[in-house]
Amino acid sequence: MMSVRERARKAFHATRALGLPDQEVTPVLEHLLKLFNNNWDLIESEDYRALIDAYFELKENKGEENRKNVVGDYGESSRLPKRLCLQDPEDQASPTKGSARQILSPEEHGKPSVNLQQGATFLNKKDSSSSGCSNSCKKPQQQPVTCEKNRPLHIINDITKGTENVKISLVGEIGKQELPKFTYMRDNIIYQDAYVHISLARVADEDCCSGCSGDCLSVSIPCACAHETGGEFAYTTDGQLRDKFLKACISMKQDPEGHDSVYCQDCPLERLKNEYKPEKCKGHLVRKFIKECWRKCGCNMQCGNRVVQRGITCKLQVFWTREGKGWGVKTLQDLPKGTFVCEYVGEILTNTELFERNLKGSGNEKHTYPVTLDADWGSERVLKDEEALCLDATFCGNVARFINHRCFDANLIDIPVEVETPDRHYYHLALFTTRDVRASEELTWDYGIDFNDDEHPIKAFKCCCRSAFCRDVKR
Repeated sequence: MMSVRERARKAFHATRALGLPDQEVTPVLEHLLKLFNNNWDLIESEDYRALIDAYFELKENKGEENRKNVVGDYGESSRLPKRLCLQDPEDQASPTKGSARQILSPEEHGKPSVNLQQGATFLNKKDSSSSGCSNSCKKPQQQPVTCEKNRPLHIINDITKGTENVKISLVGEIGKQELPKFTYMRDNIIYQDAYVHISLARVADEDCCSGCSGDCLSVSIPCACAHETGGEFAYTTDGQLRDKFLKACISMKQDPEGHDSVYCQDCPLERLKNEYKPEKCKGHLVRKFIKECWRKCGCNMQCGNRVVQRGITCKLQVFWTREGKGWGVKTLQDLPKGTFVCEYVGEILTNTELFERNLKGSGNEKHTYPVTLDADWGSERVLKDEEALCLDATFCGNVARFINHRCFDANLIDIPVEVETPDRHYYHLALFTTRDVRASEELTWDYGIDFNDDEHPIKAFKCCCRSAFCRDVKR
């Protein structure tokens, strides 16, 4: 982790490139650090855009004769710059609320108190609805240049409302898009009819490691929980996926025809297409599973085979993309290959419930694509509707609902994970990096969409991934 001195040095390097004097930037930076509760991620995002915006706001507010009084403008008793105001925390991620609170100037608010748990919004002083400004500061080629006026920004400090291990921020341009309306959830939850039976009695003794203690990865002989992955754990002692296991999963994802599939005798997807005369099952890939230790195991929660259930530890940010893909997610730190990023969380629905929800929908729901939990559908002759499950994050979900699709060469891969039940009608869907991912790089995963299947109950969208291997040939 970088030291405060190193992060400050990089911030000054960015502002010097725009010809901004250190002595004028310093009080602005100190004020933002206090305002953001020392959250450097918000300052560093978008190439230090918050810092640069705040600096030029100050310059705009003060005449040339007051330039030397910049410290006083950010003193304890001074009001906030006009670009800074607050949002109600319930406006951040709730389907029951409308748009964010109307933004008022400091003269209208008085002297608002600052709580970055609620988020901050940056506004342009002269024209909050202006759209003629550039999207980013122009960087110099041969000599320092001044920064063009930027679009005002929404900044939400933590869309998870404290439910995750780490804060996940959101940055977007005001007036260009609506803030997403949904309920943030850390864990999947049953919507209504889905059958998910979780009980200790269903976990057989041979399917757990009750005799273990401490960290299962620290012993020389893998325990019973490693049987699913060929007698060795899927994870390394560093918490990443083993390279051999990851390569096998990537191969399945990129070349499903080259791997085994199972076929339902009465496929739930085909039943949805034609209830009275369904076609034959087109097959479901036999997926590789990770089996993690759980409550019946003797190891502790810091066991190296409990990665997904411990939750998100990576620094992530939701942002508005500039390629027409809407909201996206990027990492704020370097991620090694095989790193667990997050789980895809949503409401657990039956396929019939999802089909009915889609029929009732307006067609304008964005940011989500349902996931079918079909990794074990072919193991039974007839699968009941309440056992044919999927995850839908349209109204309730976690940060994964914002991760965009990319055909074939995405930097994330989805892998089924068995945790609390051996019944594979339900499992967790975890997202891991397929390669080393650099800080500020957008995260993407291949949803596995067949863009040519016009009759699929889950309708495909127009792909904007721009991959050289894009499967949406119509696009």
